Amino acid sequence: MSDTRLIPLIESLKQRDLDAAALVPGPNFLSLFGRDFHLMERPLVVVVTADGKAAAVVPDLEMSAFDSLEFPGVAIPWRDQDGYTAAFDALAAELPELHQSRNFGVEAQRMRAFELFAMQRAFPNATFSDAHADISSVRLCKTPEQVESMREAIRRSEHALEVTLKHVRVGMTEKMVQSMLINALIEAGCDGLSFDPIVAAAGNAAEPHAHSRDDYALQAGDPLLIDFGGRYRGFNADITRTFFVESVSDEHRAFYNTVLNANLAGLKASTPGATAHDVDDATTAVLEASPFASCIAHKTGHGLGLDVHEAPQIMRGNHHVLSPGNLFTVEPGLYRADDIGVRIEDDVLITENGCDVLTSFPKTLQIVGKPT
Repeated sequence: MSDTRLIPLIESLKQRDLDAAALVPGPNFLSLFGRDFHLMERPLVVVVTADGKAAAVVPDLEMSAFDSLEFPGVAIPWRDQDGYTAAFDALAAELPELHQSRNFGVEAQRMRAFELFAMQRAFPNATFSDAHADISSVRLCKTPEQVESMREAIRRSEHALEVTLKHVRVGMTEKMVQSMLINALIEAGCDGLSFDPIVAAAGNAAEPHAHSRDDYALQAGDPLLIDFGGRYRGFNADITRTFFVESVSDEHRAFYNTVLNANLAGLKASTPGATAHDVDDATTAVLEASPFASCIAHKTGHGLGLDVHEAPQIMRGNHHVLSPGNLFTVEPGLYRADDIGVRIEDDVLITENGCDVLTSFPKTLQIVGKPT
């Protein structure tokens, strides 16, 4: 009988008519086995067949850690001085049922080319295809324990933002604010950063993936967009709020409130049985009906968990039906070049009766940096 940890993956393989999956260290590996390993120049590849058989190629220096997984199959170690070719040959020998024409699914967004080449040499008659979405489907519905880790990541992240905002003043650079936020995230007890925080003011906020600058000082009236998150037990918070420094113009206030209304519409549409398309459509329709429709730049959101960006993608055309345990962002934005960018991002959990908005940091327009 297969290890129960492998059952969700095996079911996914059967649904896709795949004979096996090849995994490398990363969120899917962590979700299945409870531990992650670094992606490095030494390949570590796990193969799981649709019949529940498992085997792995493991760098020798990782074997003691790998043994702690209680891996339900054969682990084949290899040493740097020997190279990994023989280990992949031994992997193929452990799985003779895959020697004929068989269909392998791989994590195309994660596996590197040299790992794929090694697999293709070891299984020359096999066909390899992108099954990243199918393999990642084991992470679509979060467990109660995982949700609690996410709640804690968000709680610590929001505390860090609150601490940081108290010190924001005209004359500070974006980099200075970013550094304060990073320190606050660590002091709040986050295990690390979900990603490098985005702190973008004035026209730089109109770049959805802006880089914080060290040569621009905050000025009164600037929008200040902060996109950030801390990680806790492997789970990533992803939060965006947009503030205004000392004052806000009527035009910018209208710009902000349009995004806020879109965010609220997206949250209202986030219910079990709705689709990702429905959520994006409800959100984006508010932006499209506004005077700022030409400033739309991206979809409404993305799945969130062990990866900052994972399934489901909250976008028109994605008809994935939302079910309890799905966790994703609702983050509409508007961006006007050289002037302003506003994004308001919440982390949302689908429940049996609707949704639970895990983020709680206020969204009504806030002025920061007022002299005391």
